[in-house]
Amino acid sequence: MTVSKLRPHNPETIQRGEITDRMAEKDPLYNRLDSYIKDSRTEFEDKLAQVVEVPTISMEPERKADCRRGAELVREYLEGIGAEAELVETPGNPVVLGRIRAGATYPTLTIYNHIDVQPADPEEWHKDPFTFFKQDGRYEGRGTTDDKGPALTAMMAARFAAGNNVPLNINIVWELEEEIGSPNFEHFVKNKAADLQCDSMLVSDTIWISRNKPAIPYGLRGAVMMTMTLETGAKDVHSGLTGGPARNPIGEICKVISECHNADTGRVKIRGFYDDVQPATQKELRSFLDSGFTTAKFKAAHELKKLRFDDASRVLKAIMAEPTFEVHGITGGYQGPGVKTVVPYRAQARISCRLVPNQQPKRIFNLIRDFVREKNPDVKVEFISALAPYIGEFDGPYAEAAAEATRFAFGRRPAFTREGGSIGAVVTMKKYLKSPILFLGLSLPEHGYHAKNENFDWGMASGGIKMFVRYFDQISRLPR
Repeated sequence: MTVSKLRPHNPETIQRGEITDRMAEKDPLYNRLDSYIKDSRTEFEDKLAQVVEVPTISMEPERKADCRRGAELVREYLEGIGAEAELVETPGNPVVLGRIRAGATYPTLTIYNHIDVQPADPEEWHKDPFTFFKQDGRYEGRGTTDDKGPALTAMMAARFAAGNNVPLNINIVWELEEEIGSPNFEHFVKNKAADLQCDSMLVSDTIWISRNKPAIPYGLRGAVMMTMTLETGAKDVHSGLTGGPARNPIGEICKVISECHNADTGRVKIRGFYDDVQPATQKELRSFLDSGFTTAKFKAAHELKKLRFDDASRVLKAIMAEPTFEVHGITGGYQGPGVKTVVPYRAQARISCRLVPNQQPKRIFNLIRDFVREKNPDVKVEFISALAPYIGEFDGPYAEAAAEATRFAFGRRPAFTREGGSIGAVVTMKKYLKSPILFLGLSLPEHGYHAKNENFDWGMASGGIKMFVRYFDQISRLPR
């Protein structure tokens, strides 16, 4: 899409990239925005329903054809809004790349979202997770909030901005491997580096702390994933005949894990684990607390019965600015009904550590491997994958533009927070594209990221369109 007719800039607003609400009331861009959002609702819901019902589960190899089908569908969406769009092949799933061209002299923004989703167990849901369900502005289905709903929201805003002469080139990147750590995203970026050069980047794959208070993250935790495996025999054996002298690998794995970290406090007991951790500053903590967080809402949103600690400040530090050691599953022995009295021959634990800025995933893995080797040399620790942590700024012109756009759309200035999760593509984009990265997410704790009965809602989508349009307009005015 090429846009040639430009809205005039007010020279007094160019330096900071801001416009006042009074100016917005007189600007045709904003005069038309509310009616556009209202008129777009049915289209948004129809497109969300279509893409949610494609099970783009990147974690399951048998869904590879579905991932491609989802990619082809959203490429059609992008072409439908006037963008140039293509499927860029990688060694894994393709990446969808769309481009809306306004003019060679205008700034360029790259928007990142992902279209792949987590697996969903139908037995946990009250309906088929890949059947779209709509009621009173609430949309249910796997992927509605993570991340298909926010992706479509940004797309609808991009169409409006381009159609109303906002002087901004927009690249839209939709990945289909985010949920497995983005193993081929670097391949995509390296091969499309020339097309992806931009002045700034925007990611809409993050969560507010509370519906009543917008939040803009400026950091992401990294992660390192591994397994611990112990084999003590060649087969399961009768506990009545061998119990006592026979080693039990499940018990030994549990002992090693208990020596790695304190289950009561969550603190890791491995030497050197915290050496590179830089504690959150008081300014950061005040901003975290300004997010509207309460432990009661946190427990309710995630259906948690009890926490390790109930102080709000302590919980927020643990989520946003401290590393973790988590056991995701232990397998071994008999898994059927009742009790089968065997001593298993093999056990395996699946482990990950969320990491904070300055921690290096490979160093942390080596610390854990060496520590486990000291405690039980028969336990084999294997590296699976890793994502580096990311830290940005929560001041400067792009952060201020994001804060103003959020206030304009949702009525309150946001808190600046850090995200507890990880987005592998962000680190890759920072490394190769070297432009400022801003996060403008639309998901809420109650939307159920990765959980049963995942959902999204029109309130966040409609506000998101308004927020994105304002942000596009703001950054188009920044000096280059």
